[in-house]
Amino acid sequence: MKYQWIDSYLLEKKGVIKDLQAEWNWIRYKVGDKMFAAVCLDDNNTPYYITLKLEPLEGEFFRSQYEDIIPGYYMNKTHWNSVKADGAVPDELLKQMLDKSYSLIFSSLTRKKQAEINSA
Repeated sequence: MKYQWIDSYLLEKKGVIKDLQAEWNWIRYKVGDKMFAAVCLDDNNTPYYITLKLEPLEGEFFRSQYEDIIPGYYMNKTHWNSVKADGAVPDELLKQMLDKSYSLIFSSLTRKKQAEINSA
């Protein structure tokens, strides 16, 4: 996978935990028990997609600019997007997209849950 930094980058964010969704073979990154990103693994445990959530118009825009960004793999195609793990999306853009995904999910949490995460 081209984006070797992704695990440490996501785990640095407040309240993030990761787990393995065994049935799908996805490494999921969650905040407040809600997934905001996933690394999709093939049968050899090699990453092939990084899936994340964006505002629909923003996702559409990025998909029109980069052939390595597609509608969410096995996800809602309006809100979720998948980036090829060995694709040509610049690191800084992927970081921005991951940050936006985290923010979208964090802002959907209850204020109580947000406060718990921020105070931890």
